[in-house]
Amino acid sequence: MQVELENIQPILWEGDQLELLDQRLLPAETKYIQLNTVESVADAITDMVVRGAPAIGITAAYGVVIAARHRYVESTSEWKNTIQKDLDVLLASRPTAINLFWAIDKMRHLIDDIESDPVTILLDEAMQIHQHDIDANKTMGELGAAFIDAGSGVLTHCNAGALATGGYGTALGVIRSAWQMNKLNKVFADETRPWLQGARLTAWELLHDDIPVTLVAEGAVSALMSSGQVQWFVVGSDRIAANGDVANKIGTLAGAIQAKHYGVKVMVVAPTSTIDMAVADGAAIPIEHRGADELLALSGQSVAAKGSEAWNPVFDVTPASLIDVIVTEKGVIEAPNSLKIAELMQS
Repeated sequence: MQVELENIQPILWEGDQLELLDQRLLPAETKYIQLNTVESVADAITDMVVRGAPAIGITAAYGVVIAARHRYVESTSEWKNTIQKDLDVLLASRPTAINLFWAIDKMRHLIDDIESDPVTILLDEAMQIHQHDIDANKTMGELGAAFIDAGSGVLTHCNAGALATGGYGTALGVIRSAWQMNKLNKVFADETRPWLQGARLTAWELLHDDIPVTLVAEGAVSALMSSGQVQWFVVGSDRIAANGDVANKIGTLAGAIQAKHYGVKVMVVAPTSTIDMAVADGAAIPIEHRGADELLALSGQSVAAKGSEAWNPVFDVTPASLIDVIVTEKGVIEAPNSLKIAELMQS
């Protein structure tokens, strides 16, 4: 099958190799890197060449295709056993985004039933995962936009757009849809330290689609919300617990607390593959910590006093009690809780 791609294409399968838009270089440079080994795919995920839970899952699925091709050439009889090491390498690339584990699990189950050359079968599955994500994003965009009144202002955090998904985006999918419906008066994006995904990626995406965007520092969010310019805080998610607690980019929790104080509504937009029914609540979600250098320096330039230490968790957990709406491709949950999440996942 062929994937029907959007204008912004963070993930491509060209010929027999995976190509990723190197998001570390945006917005200054648009460059794709070619990947032909499992190790290079895992490194690209770890090093944030590709980021965003859905995009990580899609990339991992294509990584399994690459692994299968190599292992089948090595041994047509033993490839199912030797590929397990490759799956483990991919699984270890990042710990918080559940879509990574979901995608590899789908591919693993498919591997069990293959009795011939696996590449075509697995590639078709990876492309289906990719296409389903794009389709789901468009559905979520329409569902989420329906909650936004005309003349509203929205604030988004980090990047949950086409760059973080197969295309179109989760949180930015809602913003794109609401903009097309002429509902939005203003779109704000916070910078999102320390990787500046809001400033570098979200602003770039919105401007690419001719959607005006205003950047704010995270420290200005309270002042922005108190000014009455924002009615919705719209974010994505890397993992949602069975009770509706949401793990997302560090700073989401602070934004949700501020939103609750100022009467701004909170919308989380994520596909059902992001919901982890095996995790009862947010306390059980593993939180990735990254190196101190990401906080102490920017683009290789030190921004901290020499000798400073750093604590650098890259996700936090927002309790379900602070969330007004969770939007998925299967439907919308208002005031999320365990019962509503379970009913959605059984539908």
